[in-house]
Amino acid sequence: MRTLVVCVDRTGDIPGKTGIRTPVAGWEAVQSLVTEMGVADPEDSSVNCLLEALRVTRDLRDEDDDAVVAAVSGSGDSVSADRSLAEQLDDLIDRYEPDSAVVVIDSAEDERVVPIVESRLQVDAVDRVVVRQARDLESTYYLLKQFLADEELRQTVLVPVGIVLLVFPALMMLTGSLAVAAASITTVIGLFLLYKGIGVDDYLAALPGQARNALYSGRVSIVTYVVAVGLALVGMFAGALGVSDLDIETVTLLSAMAFTYYSVPWVTLGALAASAGRLFDELIQREEVRTSFLNLPFGVLAVGLVVRGFSAYFVERAGLVSAIEVPAMEFGAISVDGFALTPEQRLAAFVVLGVLVSVVGIRVATYFSGVEFDDVERAPEQQ
Repeated sequence: MRTLVVCVDRTGDIPGKTGIRTPVAGWEAVQSLVTEMGVADPEDSSVNCLLEALRVTRDLRDEDDDAVVAAVSGSGDSVSADRSLAEQLDDLIDRYEPDSAVVVIDSAEDERVVPIVESRLQVDAVDRVVVRQARDLESTYYLLKQFLADEELRQTVLVPVGIVLLVFPALMMLTGSLAVAAASITTVIGLFLLYKGIGVDDYLAALPGQARNALYSGRVSIVTYVVAVGLALVGMFAGALGVSDLDIETVTLLSAMAFTYYSVPWVTLGALAASAGRLFDELIQREEVRTSFLNLPFGVLAVGLVVRGFSAYFVERAGLVSAIEVPAMEFGAISVDGFALTPEQRLAAFVVLGVLVSVVGIRVATYFSGVEFDDVERAPEQQ
């Protein structure tokens, strides 16, 4: 078996710096070429490429392979260089009649010659030589080259960086403050990272198509979603009105709890409307309802009750709302005096009520789906 170990120089550095015409073949001839090339330009990576070709040839000969080492070099523009390399390869194949080849290269430019060799000879391996001192620089070059070739990455990274470099000096001129300009740019970058990281762009891109399909298919959920958005806006408005009655010096946590207390009933109604729409769509399209869709309205209501209870605890302790008064009641011979619930009792009542609603939802979902309630309780333990 005979292997041709060929060192490729597509850019023509070897004849340009040594004056030696290629192809150069044979152990002694390539050794002499290494010396000539090293004396002419010790920093050229082609020296290392030639030495690597000699090393590979020695290792193959130790394995009883009649290996032949050679060096080929192009000249002229890209087309002329490739044609010159093809002629030199044909000359080497005619002279030595190798069974396969090992291509030794030292750059991405030389790697373009590999298909030319493959069209004439079986290529067993491609050995890329990277000088140890320049390994990090070489790797960075290839990464940057791949990055600039990816259009999506260019638009995602280079465009925002370019906008920042343009906007930052403008903000400096308008505001006259480095802190304000830096804070504005940082805020925009943070919003952009959240926008891409959470996948808001993908969701917004798919939203028009989903809305169009929902309208064409006559889904109930498209109406209930609009109702849900409207109820959520009403909740926001109610929460804002509730907070507007507070003093300016009110603690931020208390303001947030007051906003939640007044808005959560409307937001919960909106979520119930949206979940009811999904439930009807599932029932109309599949003529059956999955357990998750059945349990969704009960889960929404349970969460709303618990959130309402916790927010009510804070605002009642702060004296913003009055306690719940239970009126006196009579049931025949049994009479109950009226009383007021303490904040703790009110919180406990809402939490217990939320848990009961959640349990009822699980019961209803398991009843209609035919799954035993004990199986639902054991599922989390098995996981």
